[in-house]
Amino acid sequence: MSLLIRAAAVTDLPELLAWNAAMAWETERKRLDPAVLERGIRGVFEQPRRGFYLVAEREGTAVGSLLVTYEWSDWRCGDFWWIQSVYVALAARRGGVFRALYAEVAQRAAAAGAAGLRLYVETANQHAQATYEGLGMQRCHYFMYEALLPSRT
Repeated sequence: MSLLIRAAAVTDLPELLAWNAAMAWETERKRLDPAVLERGIRGVFEQPRRGFYLVAEREGTAVGSLLVTYEWSDWRCGDFWWIQSVYVALAARRGGVFRALYAEVAQRAAAAGAAGLRLYVETANQHAQATYEGLGMQRCHYFMYEALLPSRT
C-alpha cells in the first residue's frame, strides 16, 4: 500500500489536534490544553513563516503527520528545518510512514536551499534514535535546555 504525502490543510485540524495530544501523552505523560493546542496549530496555518505540516495518507486515510519549523543559522547563512510534532497512528507504525514523511521534508528542504534538517528525540527513545540514524541523521553534541515563561493564555 503506497503512501501519499501532502501539505496539511485546516481541514486536517481534528487529526492534528488528536495526534499532538496523543504524542504529548505518549512521550511526556503531559495533557495539553485543547484550546491552546488548537490555537497553536491554527497559528501555523495563519502565518506560514512559522512552518508547515505534512500529512501521510494511506488509501485516503490520514495515518501520520509532522510539523516543520525554521531556525536561522548565521553560521551557515541558511535555515535549518526542524522536524517536530511527529506522530504516526498506532495501526500504521513500522509501515514506512515516518520514512516517507522524512523523505518529503528532505526533498523540500533541499529544493528550498535549507542548511539542513534537525529534530530532537527523547533520550530514552532508542527505537526513534535508531530510526533517525538509519536515515543518515547524526547525533549532535549539544544538550537541549529550556526555561518556560509564564503562560500568556
